[in-house]
Amino acid sequence: MRFDAEAQAALDTAVARGASYADVRFGVVRDEHIEVRNGVVNGFSDSESAGFSVRAIVDGAWGFASSANAERKEIDRIAALAVEVARASATVKAHGIELMPAGKHTGEYRTPVQVDPATIPTGERVKYLMDVEADIRGARGVTVGRAWMDIWRTTKEFANTEGSRIAQELLQCGSACEALAVGENDVQDRLFPGTCGLYQTGGYEIIQKADLPGNARRIGEEAVALLTADLCPSGTMDVVLSGDQVSLQIHESIGHALELDRVLGWEANFSGTSFATLDKLGSFRYGSPLVTVVCDMTCPLAFATHGYDDEGTPASSIDLIRDGILVGYMAGRDTAMDAGVKLCGCVRAEYWGRLPMIRIGNVNLQPGTTPSAELFDGIRNGVYMESNRSWSIDDKRLNFQFGCQLGYEIKNGKKGKMLKNPTYAGMTPKFWGSCDAIGDRNSWTAWGTPNCGKGEPMQTARSSQGAAPTRFRDVEVGVVGYAR
Repeated sequence: MRFDAEAQAALDTAVARGASYADVRFGVVRDEHIEVRNGVVNGFSDSESAGFSVRAIVDGAWGFASSANAERKEIDRIAALAVEVARASATVKAHGIELMPAGKHTGEYRTPVQVDPATIPTGERVKYLMDVEADIRGARGVTVGRAWMDIWRTTKEFANTEGSRIAQELLQCGSACEALAVGENDVQDRLFPGTCGLYQTGGYEIIQKADLPGNARRIGEEAVALLTADLCPSGTMDVVLSGDQVSLQIHESIGHALELDRVLGWEANFSGTSFATLDKLGSFRYGSPLVTVVCDMTCPLAFATHGYDDEGTPASSIDLIRDGILVGYMAGRDTAMDAGVKLCGCVRAEYWGRLPMIRIGNVNLQPGTTPSAELFDGIRNGVYMESNRSWSIDDKRLNFQFGCQLGYEIKNGKKGKMLKNPTYAGMTPKFWGSCDAIGDRNSWTAWGTPNCGKGEPMQTARSSQGAAPTRFRDVEVGVVGYAR
């Protein structure tokens, strides 16, 4: 570890001041973003930050402090401050914190990379996006074209009073393009790939794999065609959702609902608490027997994959929903001890200067056995929906409504005419209970979400929800005001 001596100094200070447990994280984060809009580079940033933070437990309460200055005196001051905060917090604690054993770990982890983005000149990256965006506007009628890419490099080192010493280098990349068309009293947009782009762990090969050039003209044409498409009908009917839309459905109605701090009522900012309370564990039917969901922090390519989380817990995979039954939660060492559940390494901070918390990791709906081309089979009257446009869900993660960018009529097992403004609504257990076919492994993708918000002060996290196109029966489709 580069910061081994500094880490030990922080831990020694925390223990000397009265901490029963302490950990320290040193980190360097570099964010790169390039965006092109209507033939102009309208977004370009390359930023870097570095610093460290200390967590400490005193009298059963957490304390936290951070700084961008890693000089020895500042390290001592921050460690002492974390202890003071913990001691003050202990005077108002509801109950004492205990930590689930996570073991003593010494190791390193690096994201597997095929093409280092640093080997791709900036000018080449800009030209790539310029060409993609120009092709979008090559579709007659497109009002705005956009194309962008993001690259995140994170180097971090972790040490705790239990003897763990861990170093990691993570690389995450993603890209997307979007077409917006404006017509008479209407605006329609299409984004590719999926709802927010293809975001995964890896190098520049992730951006190449997204194949924006091969799809730019098509999404421009689709945005324009949607202006004159028929409105999605209303009624109870069968629905097939694209894999990226299923990914968002997982994020909102399973991922946030199974963050254990929400379940226990320790966290409620942004996304509320959860209906999936501890008394339901092991018996509650969350979905049909086809629905098995895991939190796999080791999943290849998935956006949240790492070697260890920001508590030093090794990445692993746990079942959240097995054969439709709720069997697990995403937990940290403190919440896992409180509830008696397993750890998988999903506690993360946005960067070195923020307090780690439970975050949606790689929450994957396991693929089924149905080839995606056969998901329409047996549907007499239904709608195919692709790529999210809007969403709403209550603060218990129960009642929801989603709107998609693109729809197609399904009649007698066949894809029909294009539909605009497709929407669907439901209640989480009933909706997942209506799942009767999931696309096979060939149609499964580790879709990434680059901008999940949580906490106060708010932290942004990068999560993943692996999914394939999926079929649901008897779903409430359409919203008053759209279909008349």
